[in-house]
Amino acid sequence: MADLQDELHTTTEVGEFGDDLPESLPEPASTAFPAKPYAAGPGTSRLDRARALLAEHPVADGYSGLPWALRHLPWYDLEMGESAVDTDVPRLREGHVGALLWSLHLPESLDGDRAVGATMEQLDLVRTVVRMHPEGLRLAHSAGQITDVRHCGRIAVLLGPAGAAAVGDSLGILRSLHALGLRLLTLTGVSWASEAGLTRFGEEMLREMNRLGVLADLSGASGETIRRVLAVSKAPVVCTRSAARALRPHPANLPDDLLAQLGAVKGLCMVPLTAEQTGATVRDVADHLDHVRALAGAECVGLSGTYDAGTAHPQELGDASCYPYLVAELLRRGWPEADIALLTWGNVHRVLRGADFAAHAAQQRREPSTATIAELDG
Repeated sequence: MADLQDELHTTTEVGEFGDDLPESLPEPASTAFPAKPYAAGPGTSRLDRARALLAEHPVADGYSGLPWALRHLPWYDLEMGESAVDTDVPRLREGHVGALLWSLHLPESLDGDRAVGATMEQLDLVRTVVRMHPEGLRLAHSAGQITDVRHCGRIAVLLGPAGAAAVGDSLGILRSLHALGLRLLTLTGVSWASEAGLTRFGEEMLREMNRLGVLADLSGASGETIRRVLAVSKAPVVCTRSAARALRPHPANLPDDLLAQLGAVKGLCMVPLTAEQTGATVRDVADHLDHVRALAGAECVGLSGTYDAGTAHPQELGDASCYPYLVAELLRRGWPEADIALLTWGNVHRVLRGADFAAHAAQQRREPSTATIAELDG
């Protein structure tokens, strides 16, 4: 579908990254995280310490725009390295990325049947890409599977988020997409999840997502939608690309009251590494992580590279290999290793596990819904 390929913008960087971080830092306040310790002698640099920590607790990246970017390349080899994109297997390994969510988002001009069809094509593309790179990538659908993939020395690929338009206002299409591997759905851009909040059909869609184990992604959703989802959902919710609006007034960033509410229900705010949302330097990104951790708690903050999504990235964070620079900055600020372990891996694992648990419980209580939007919102 050639007409689907005209809205991707080339990714650019803000500045170049470099290793200018100070070399020494007092030991963090806590080292109590469930993994074997690593040796950090007196001559160990902070960047070396960051890499050692990431080797034990790799990054679970909340958003990659790679599928849409690959549609524009006539040929690519992600295992050997691909300079036309920000993400390939060598750079993922250098950045200690153990899992990433591959976005199925589409240009906003696509809706209705075109959005459903284009999402199916994206799903097919992701499966093909993973199959073409068996030494580096492997599909995963659950918390247990991403751990298994990591133990096999591969990088786990999870499918989603997709835009809500992809389900075509149909619970049956939602179930079909889930059967193909979809794990996250972004609740924006549809009549049942709008500025006014969730409609009756929107609430039924959310209940069916809970029953299936499809996580609700609230990045870009209206405040009313977010508040209603937090009240109704029986499973954890995530914001795959949201930072702190108090530090940078971007519409996808969350105000302090919503960050506090998200923390209260143990949701997950995944801070994007984009200049537009977080600022032009690695220290700006760390400021947002500090802010979200302070308001929502260490168990409710994660990372979202947002690479290959047509956005500019901060200095020192230009591609998927650069996560050690961010972790080194957090160590400089005195983040406990336990909190960094949650940030990079533990919180995503917890949310996926929570979605699976909620789905198992819901499936004991209710059958697949046959409701339609005409019945509930007509």
